[in-house]
Parts: sequence; C-alpha cells; structure tokens
Amino acid sequence: MALFSKDIKTLDDLFVHTLQDIYYAEQQITKALPQMIEMASDPQLKQAFQTHLGETEQQIQMVEQVFRMHGHDPKGVTCPAIDGIIDEAQEIAGDIDDPQVLDAALTAAAQAVEHYEITRYGTLVAWAKQLGRDDCASVLHQILEQEKATDQKLNRIAESKINTKAA
Repeated sequence: MALFSKDIKTLDDLFVHTLQDIYYAEQQITKALPQMIEMASDPQLKQAFQTHLGETEQQIQMVEQVFRMHGHDPKGVTCPAIDGIIDEAQEIAGDIDDPQVLDAALTAAAQAVEHYEITRYGTLVAWAKQLGRDDCASVLHQILEQEKATDQKLNRIAESKINTKAA
C-alpha cells in the first residue's frame, strides 16, 4: 500500500485528499459521539459531548461548503487514523467498570480526536492559503478555532474534576 494515492501529484490534489480525509473523519465522529454521550456519567462531560456533536454536524456542512467553493463534490476517503483513535477508545472503554475512570478515558479519547482534527485543519488552512484560496482558508480556520475551543473545554473539565474523581 502506497503512503499516498497515485492521483496526488500537486499541492491542490493533496489539499482535496486531506479535505476528503477530514470529511470522512467528521462523519465517523458523529457516529461515535452518541455512544460517548451515553457512556459518560458526568453531566458536564455529557453536555460537552452533546455540544460537540452539534458543532461536528455544522462542521460537516462547512467542509461541504469548502468542497463546493473549491469546485469539488463532497466525498470522503477512509481515514485509518480516526478509525484507529475511535476503535482504541471503544476498546478501552469496554474494559472499564468504574464510571469515574470511564469518564477520564472518554475525555482522553475525545481529546485525542480533537488533536487529530486540529492537526488536519491547521494543515488545510495553511495549504488553502498557499493555493491562494483565502475563502476556503477562512471557513477552515473557523472550524480549527472550534476544535481548539473544544479541546480547551475538555481539558478544563478533566483538570477541574474528571481526573480528580478518577484518581
């Protein structure tokens, strides 16, 4: 298996491929979040996950907008990275009986997802600018800022109570 598709020859091709990657990732996240909401016991954590589910649904629409702005139909490509992060989180969560430890694990898993998204969106913003697509970069930057805010919110919840209760 090649590291990159043979169809990727230019930065523009790489931009579109990465956009397809994050589009798939966002869709997988919308499937995983309801399970995380159900498993979480801390009300503040549940609410954070519910808020992020709504944001993720909005972000999918924003990514679709970027596809159209860039002259492409929205389409995802399998993202082994997000699949791995989600699979690992589900596996670990399945091994935990203590609800407080489970909340800590869910928070950590959610932050792993956020860090992946921050990396992807940061790269997409930089490439969009390099390609002279400030319009696309602007939309992607909005998503990037939402992802950073979600990560910070999860970090505050973890440090203020989740981790302490799990200890």
